[in-house]
Amino acid sequence: MTKPAAVPEPIPGDRLQLMETFVRIVEAGSLSAAAVQLHATQPTVSRRLQALERSLGVRLLQRSTHVMRLTVDGERCFERAKELLAAWGAFEADVRGAQEEPEGTLRVAMPHAFGQDRFVAPLADFLRQHPRVTVEWLLKDDVHDFISAGIDCAVQVGEPTDPGLVAIKLSEVPRIVAVAPSALGGRPPPREPGALAELPWLALRTYYRNSVVLTHRRTGETRRIAIRPRVSTDNLFALRAAALQGLGVCVGSAWLLAGDLAEGRLVHVAPSWRAAPLPVYLTYPHAQFYPSRLTRFVALMREAVPRLIQD
Repeated sequence: MTKPAAVPEPIPGDRLQLMETFVRIVEAGSLSAAAVQLHATQPTVSRRLQALERSLGVRLLQRSTHVMRLTVDGERCFERAKELLAAWGAFEADVRGAQEEPEGTLRVAMPHAFGQDRFVAPLADFLRQHPRVTVEWLLKDDVHDFISAGIDCAVQVGEPTDPGLVAIKLSEVPRIVAVAPSALGGRPPPREPGALAELPWLALRTYYRNSVVLTHRRTGETRRIAIRPRVSTDNLFALRAAALQGLGVCVGSAWLLAGDLAEGRLVHVAPSWRAAPLPVYLTYPHAQFYPSRLTRFVALMREAVPRLIQD
């Protein structure tokens, strides 16, 4: 009598969940970091890893007190698991109609200057359009590692340098020179760059420190102005606040200073001259599959951002 084939021992949890946990452990660099991203406990993450190893019959990770590294089998499993998860995501989105009804959590990193106020309006529009989506709105001026931080996409000011990212240019931020009337000491606002060097200055350390380059809007002529800042800061809102206190001249984003200029709290000096505009990009890692919540957010931001930051 033929002996019946052995039935595989049931695996605790879902196989896809086990693979996703394994991939997250590797990408996050530790069980504890993966647990935070998965909103689970470290013992739960450890049990899932052990269950996957038992099911495959191989050791995937070698761990010591301070070091964790993939085994040879683990390296092969890691690459295949990512492929399988991407394929399953595409299949699931198609079957469930997720492209028509986005759902899940989107983690977005935003520069402080935009994320505190300016871009909250398109965020609200996005959430109203897609009630099954939740958003983690993280204020970060720079994201160095999307995977370990669990970030889906980020708005970045300046040219992207990471070739591993998709970078979509949303717009450019015009920058102008402004000052509070009190800082002029009763003098009329300067109209030419040469007169600016005589005034007290404020510096936004991220983009200028000891000199400012201005370009004529019509002719394209450029002038470099040496400055000795009374106050230097790395925060755009702090720069604006210092300017409103009459501490000096600043180069700031036109969208941020527009209200102060209209109300007379600041005046636009050398109005025919501007600093170079700053490009604004939406970035996210390359992948085989993008969830609809991400693609819909990208589409909305491409439409909304230009009118929010251009004058």
